Amino acid sequence: MVIAKDWVLALLNPSPLGLAVAIVLAITIPLFLHTFIFRASGLVSLPSILLLGPSGSGKTSLLTLFERGANASTHTSQSPIAVECSLPVGAIAGTDKYRSINDPTNLTHKKFLLLDTPGHGKLRHHALETITNPQNLKGVIFLVDAANMATGDEGLRQTADYLHDVLLLLQKRMSNGASKAPKEMAVLIAANKMDLFTALPAALVKSSLETEITKLRVSRSKGLLDSGVNMGDDGEDNDDWLGEMGSKDFKLSQMEEFNIMVEVAGGNVTGNANVEKWWKWVGDRL
Repeated sequence: MVIAKDWVLALLNPSPLGLAVAIVLAITIPLFLHTFIFRASGLVSLPSILLLGPSGSGKTSLLTLFERGANASTHTSQSPIAVECSLPVGAIAGTDKYRSINDPTNLTHKKFLLLDTPGHGKLRHHALETITNPQNLKGVIFLVDAANMATGDEGLRQTADYLHDVLLLLQKRMSNGASKAPKEMAVLIAANKMDLFTALPAALVKSSLETEITKLRVSRSKGLLDSGVNMGDDGEDNDDWLGEMGSKDFKLSQMEEFNIMVEVAGGNVTGNANVEKWWKWVGDRL
């Protein structure tokens, strides 16, 4: 007991021992916090971009291109995968665009996580779960096959069906007032395979999806009526109606009402890859 009292008095009184202990604590505490707290959560703290879309749209090829900067042979994904990517040389992150060109920060590559999810119908729950419980999610890339989007094609119907579910889930998340919901969510509809002769231009991909989602929205509302689900005063289920309530035609611009900003941009992953517009979109989110 006497020894402990002597140590306390020695620490409280000005002495070389007290000064040495104070210096050691001042150095070791920040190092401890950095090593065991900040570094341990570093992967989670990286901004993330969710990559989704139907099977065969080229998601895994895009993941490989973003990660390695070059094309590589791929196979159909069966499970989610997350890779750490960096913005390429010349691409500027949105948080750095107001910095001076001589700022040394511009010489560093902005890092982010790209979360790839399977496109098969039975495995899409992985993507929907990521939207529901995101980790620092900054945006969603919905990759589509622009060469398989002609009116009447099964590919267009399946793509519109998947996009409808994704946008509706985002709409619910953004409008429920949850504290974890961001102020704004960006969605890029990346029209892939623009190098093919049969590919539709980005503007036609946009209008085709809007037309198909309009049909889908009507058919689903009729299905709810036929099943006897309680509807709102105007005849629609408010929770499952995508976009502007009661609107005749669906437009992607209607998602802005829920702070969901949707863009459509064309490109191609394989061959002479042309993904500059997609890289710029990613950079603006970081």
